[in-house]
Amino acid sequence: MAEKYITRLLRVPKRSFFLFGPRGTGKSTWLRKELPEAVFIDLLDSTVHLELSYSPARLEAMVGDKPRGAWVVLDEVQKEPALLDEVHRLIQVKGWRFALCGSSARKIRRGGVNLLGGRALTRELSAFSCRELGKLFDIAFSMEWGFLPLVQFDRQNAADLLSSYVSTYIREEIKEESVVRKLAPFLRFLNIAGQLNAQQINASNMAREAMVGRSTVDSYFSILIDTLLGDFLPAYRPGAKVRESAHAKFYWFDPGVARAAAGLLFEPVDRLWLGGALETVILHEMKVYNHTSNLNRLISFYRSAGGSEIDFIVETKKRRPDSRARIVCIEVKLAERWDRRWERPMRSLAEQGKVHVEKMFGVYTGKKPYHFDGVDVLPVGRFLERLYRGEVF
Repeated sequence: MAEKYITRLLRVPKRSFFLFGPRGTGKSTWLRKELPEAVFIDLLDSTVHLELSYSPARLEAMVGDKPRGAWVVLDEVQKEPALLDEVHRLIQVKGWRFALCGSSARKIRRGGVNLLGGRALTRELSAFSCRELGKLFDIAFSMEWGFLPLVQFDRQNAADLLSSYVSTYIREEIKEESVVRKLAPFLRFLNIAGQLNAQQINASNMAREAMVGRSTVDSYFSILIDTLLGDFLPAYRPGAKVRESAHAKFYWFDPGVARAAAGLLFEPVDRLWLGGALETVILHEMKVYNHTSNLNRLISFYRSAGGSEIDFIVETKKRRPDSRARIVCIEVKLAERWDRRWERPMRSLAEQGKVHVEKMFGVYTGKKPYHFDGVDVLPVGRFLERLYRGEVF
């Protein structure tokens, strides 16, 4: 596939903003396309980085004599978070607007760092979504290899590109964080975490397999989260009479990167792993829609002590003293035929009456849509179309 620019769903705010996203998701490309008149200052340029680390006040001179309201892009800002004091001053004194781009929030969010006193919004740019890819979207390819631009633009070399992504980007990013004293234990953890994509995490078991301490596993997960490679999906607690599971699931931001971390790039993946990859795709699309539509709905999963599970719960209205929470239930299956037994956990939760279940969806890899007494069963493509039309939540 010849490389070209694909229009993103994210829109530039009117005021200064942080733009976070994993490496390789197209943040710099998007900023250059959306803000072509902006002054670009890239901290990956060692000369620029050295000059500004020595004298942050040079930032004003680098921008030059720009009018109020002019845009300034500061790329890889996490490399020199101390610059945010100077950015804060220039926003106030000069009236410039800053786009502060980074692939790691760890140093920026660490205590004592100036977060611009609420003067900057926060936006996220992940890998491509199906809506952005349009006719180029291929669910089978995306489940196996993910949505990163470099992979979507060169599908024949997906395995090599993802291998390079892990070795070049992830390992260097981790080294730069200076929080991993020994790389070998972290790489063992990385391999296990890749294999456990979309699964509930038992940190004690992971610690034994990776041959590290229990607290070390927690710190390793915090690194993955802060470097935006994945996040925990919390367990939903509707307050029903049965005891509910509290163990969170971990999802990588991209199924292709998860596959690379798991060491599965050069061998076929089994259906169990692909089932998690399909869930990762659906979660990715819901997150993109949720963020770009400014809905900010809580997304979680539900599992009772008896083992009943619902892959995704979207809370559309929080519980209040005089009303129940309102939710949407979504069950995802890697299957060509829909088994109506898969509806039972959703129906059971609705019948308990502790929450108001607005909608129930079954998403599967078959071709026919169905409607079964309140449950819409949809092929993946049809579900995603309805998602971006605002018909899911």
